[in-house]
Amino acid sequence: MTQSLITYSQLPLDLDRDRLPHHVAVIMDGNGRWAKHQGLPRIKGHQKGVDVLKDLLRCCQDWGISALTAYAFSTENWKRPQFEVDFLMGLFERVLQRELAEMIAENVRIRFVGNLDTLPQSLQDEISRSMDSTKDNSTIEFTVATNYGGQQEIVQATRSIAQKVKEGILEPEDIDEKLFENHLYTAGLVPPDLLIRTSGEMRLSNFLLWQMAYAEIYVTKTLWPDFDRREFHKALSSYQQRERRFGKISK
Repeated sequence: MTQSLITYSQLPLDLDRDRLPHHVAVIMDGNGRWAKHQGLPRIKGHQKGVDVLKDLLRCCQDWGISALTAYAFSTENWKRPQFEVDFLMGLFERVLQRELAEMIAENVRIRFVGNLDTLPQSLQDEISRSMDSTKDNSTIEFTVATNYGGQQEIVQATRSIAQKVKEGILEPEDIDEKLFENHLYTAGLVPPDLLIRTSGEMRLSNFLLWQMAYAEIYVTKTLWPDFDRREFHKALSSYQQRERRFGKISK
């Protein structure tokens, strides 16, 4: 294992640095199933998943990828058992408290997107502190989607624009893709080039629906707690084998 980490601390030689995605998004699926396979409670899967995300963030820094967005908690996840929801809220808070100093030292800019107003107040406070403390950092943009839903995001953006039209601040003909993007939670963040989903599920699960318009999608059966740098290498290799035409035809 030690040798593997040393080998993969730098960009693998078979990857083209000039063709890496600028922004990678991940749907971190399979924590509960991983724990079940290990004979452990589901919360152990979530704890292991945090460690995997932390290493992926470092890997992106090591390999020169400038943005990582993780789907941490969806608007639908409130339907899970209350004990699990409470554990996740507490886990997010503890991770921020424990990791903030390190993220500041490593020049990580952290950002949270979603309906944050309904989260526990203590978690909101930690989120505000982490975003404020890292707002001037620039090595990598780390975005955490928490209480996030893509459909809800589009609805709130539409309401905001409609209100401005009603107030005479905007005219209907002012509305275009760029203006709409500026009213999303992710305003100012470049769209993902690559979406990775673990555990083999073939759906977006209400994640970044607008932003994924031209993202390449990579699905692996590997469960999130087992998604290491070798698995990330496979995802990037698949990405670099694709031709990104954005509606154009090949030359």
